[in-house]
Amino acid sequence: MSLLTDTIRHLDIRTAHTGVDDFACPTPEALATTTLFGLPLVNATRAQVVSRIIALATQPSRAIVNFVNAHCVNVARADAQYRAHLQQSDLLLPDGAGIRIASRLTGASLGDNLNGTDLFPLLCEQAAKHGLPIYLLGGRPGTARRAAEEMQRRHPGLIIAGTQHGYFGASETSRVLDQINSARPALLFVGFGVPLQEQWIAKHRATLAVPVALGVGGLFDYFAGNVSRAPALFRRLGCEWTWRLAQEPRRLARRYLLGNVAFIAHAISQGLAAHRPTHVVHAAGKRVLDIAISGSALLLLSPLLALIAMAIRGEDGGPALFTQQRIGAQGKPFTMLKFRSMVLDAEARRAELLTRSERDGVCFKMKRDPRITRIGAWLRKTSLDELPQLVNVLRGDMSLVGPRPALPDEVVTYAGSSWQRLAGKPGITCTWQVSGRADIPFERQVTMDIEYLGRKSLFHDLALMLRTIPAVLTSRGAY
Repeated sequence: MSLLTDTIRHLDIRTAHTGVDDFACPTPEALATTTLFGLPLVNATRAQVVSRIIALATQPSRAIVNFVNAHCVNVARADAQYRAHLQQSDLLLPDGAGIRIASRLTGASLGDNLNGTDLFPLLCEQAAKHGLPIYLLGGRPGTARRAAEEMQRRHPGLIIAGTQHGYFGASETSRVLDQINSARPALLFVGFGVPLQEQWIAKHRATLAVPVALGVGGLFDYFAGNVSRAPALFRRLGCEWTWRLAQEPRRLARRYLLGNVAFIAHAISQGLAAHRPTHVVHAAGKRVLDIAISGSALLLLSPLLALIAMAIRGEDGGPALFTQQRIGAQGKPFTMLKFRSMVLDAEARRAELLTRSERDGVCFKMKRDPRITRIGAWLRKTSLDELPQLVNVLRGDMSLVGPRPALPDEVVTYAGSSWQRLAGKPGITCTWQVSGRADIPFERQVTMDIEYLGRKSLFHDLALMLRTIPAVLTSRGAY
């Protein structure tokens, strides 16, 4: 069905009614909210929010729905007018992993992650079911139209009141407003980006004869096929932003790489201001850093990772990755990833080499381990063999900073204070890694790890990450 046919159908249906409130639709009670960053965020399930928006769309009131993610919080801190527009929204929906983590830092309760990409198809489905016309405003020429056609394909009963791209001048605003009001949509989706869309909706709220107006950012690009959405794994890990950064690095680098750091700092200060226990704030902040830095690093280093994998496979035809069971926080085992730096039967030959270990204590190390391949020797010297552990960090098995993960047969020999090394997540780097690595005796490593775990400072973590760079470049203790 074409947009023109649907528009005619829409006009016929609307002529038969006196207003949007004639549509039969239940009206649920107002949704609960939770205040975070000074903003009243909706605390509800996705289904509840969809029901509430559809109910508002059947009434003559003029409601505004906006979304809040980490970027929005950063903009709101610097833009008082934008912050006021958000606070005046009828529904303010929490969007993204950053908001979820900030809520944990402050002890605030939130419901589902209410992002526009998930809500839009559900709203279109319910709009089609209840005969509620929608209008799409924004995006590059043709984008809103293609997004509307995609929604009609998914939901054949959906009525498109009209579409309009966002590249119109101030002199054309009156025409656009008249066009929208003449079309009489029940739901108006405005995609100008933050904060322009919120400002535009607020400015023309009294003029727009629309029951519900929603600020949806770059939503139309996803459904028009301009931008692909991140795979499900990225979304589950809260790293959809890394996928977007990879697609448009020049435009989004400042927003995500610098913006995420600013948001993390602000979220931590909010958590401390809410009188949350320091260890809770530290744990949540540490997880934010882990996700942000490991996700960015994996994207930026992906060409290097691919080249290393090809080099390893080219040397002996074996797999590029090596997986090994390690012991994590509180003694929980996990599978650690590394680039393979040894021959294929390395584990089988380990037992015969144990007596030749060149490190005192329970950890086995040899400066000239005969099992190491040519590529492997270079990887170990540069510590590049550890890069796949960024995936472990992203999955939550490890942290960027923490005691190095021990082997099960090492852990069973622990005695005395050595067990305290298992009190926190293992890390890619740690205090002794930047102080001499394998040259440091095991007992001293234990002491350093215990001291680190008792410190709980994000600034100390950042300092250790920075110290890791010269430690890697000098290769001291790397073998």
